[in-house]
Amino acid sequence: MSSKKERVAAVSAAASGTLACVKFAVGIAIGSLALISDALHSLIDLGATLVTWYAVRVSDKPPDAEHHYGHGKVESLAALAETALLFLLAGGVAVEAVQRLFAGGTAPTFSFVPFGVLAVEMVINGWRAHVLKKTARETGSQALEADSLHFASDLYGSVAVIIGLGLAAYGHAWGDAAAALVVAVIIAGLGLRMSRRTIEALMDTAPPGVRDRVARLIAGVPGVVRIERLRIRMVGPRHFVDGAIAVPRTMPLVRAAALKATLQDAVAATLGDADVTISTTPVALDDESVQERIMVIARNRGLAVHHLTVQAIGETLAVALDIEVDGEMPMGAAHEIASGLEDAVAAELGPDVEVETHIEPLQAPSLPGRAADPQRVAALAQALTELARIRPALRNVHDVRVRETPDGEIVVFHCHIDPSRSVIDVHEAVDDLERALRRHHPEIKRAIGHAEPRTADASAPAA
Repeated sequence: MSSKKERVAAVSAAASGTLACVKFAVGIAIGSLALISDALHSLIDLGATLVTWYAVRVSDKPPDAEHHYGHGKVESLAALAETALLFLLAGGVAVEAVQRLFAGGTAPTFSFVPFGVLAVEMVINGWRAHVLKKTARETGSQALEADSLHFASDLYGSVAVIIGLGLAAYGHAWGDAAAALVVAVIIAGLGLRMSRRTIEALMDTAPPGVRDRVARLIAGVPGVVRIERLRIRMVGPRHFVDGAIAVPRTMPLVRAAALKATLQDAVAATLGDADVTISTTPVALDDESVQERIMVIARNRGLAVHHLTVQAIGETLAVALDIEVDGEMPMGAAHEIASGLEDAVAAELGPDVEVETHIEPLQAPSLPGRAADPQRVAALAQALTELARIRPALRNVHDVRVRETPDGEIVVFHCHIDPSRSVIDVHEAVDDLERALRRHHPEIKRAIGHAEPRTADASAPAA
């Protein structure tokens, strides 16, 4: 993209320089103010094109330590400089043209040369305006777009000069000055048009319709509650999008991160060249359950809770839960943590709520241990099989593993269940089997049963 913009700007500069020199020389030779004004316009075009050439090279540089958003604003500054030159030229030509109209003067010397030069210029400018506009649209370059407007306006200026020279050739000396005034008006009009666009870019005005398009895209993605903030600005041809969205506070961090990545990719794909930043704000939803609200409070306080029960006793809401803390923590400190959680839950749910917590020690992150002897594993596997026979919900105890630790044995086993049974039924049945095993073998510290549908492990023997 960079080489394409530079190549187009270079060709434009060469053409501007050649045409400006030829027109200026012919204008001086025949004494035509209109042609001299048009030549000066072309000379400014040459200077503007050189500035554009430099600007597009600088604007494509990547961000650095001092320019965090890149160098795209250089193109807007170049367009602003071109606008200032246009207003300066328009004012000077207008003053000279008005003076000649009122003071009178001699008509320029008639010659076919300026007509030929202007005809060639119109063809070249038409081609340049088309190529520059197309390239500006493809690359998003404001500087190239400004150049294309220059050369499009030159066509009208050339027509005005031809008419003025024609009038002067037929004895109307004022025609040349009038044509120069028309050229000044065209230049000023172009300057006004360019200044509006350039100032909008420098003021970070959002491109028309882009914000609404991006807002509709973001709002339509599942998981977005609402848009809190959406700001879009252009730096050169690149969009910079800064958005903040509200998401359910129950949404896991991993899902929130995935949602942001999805939105960033979608917005970038819609806008093309875009730098997208999305932040999330967790909010409470009206349809949150009491359990969800309590779990959010515990998670925000960095606490693990389980066995959460909620009961409605008349007008009172009774909440009970187990809270896990470091087993080595002093009981006084653990009680303060539990009381803080109770107060936070009460503040969230209102005054008519009772909150009771049961403090449990967290298991050590890693227990030393080793695998039990095969004879011990076989004995416990047989015990589990016998205990499961009197529990019709469970079948085919298998994959029994036994680990010996300083605190006692840890037994892990798998069993099959009917997949149509509810989770509650299966959980109660597995818990009952675990408790029965520990009653028969008090040396077992913990038993962990994993229930799976009968079809989940085809390699295991049938019951």
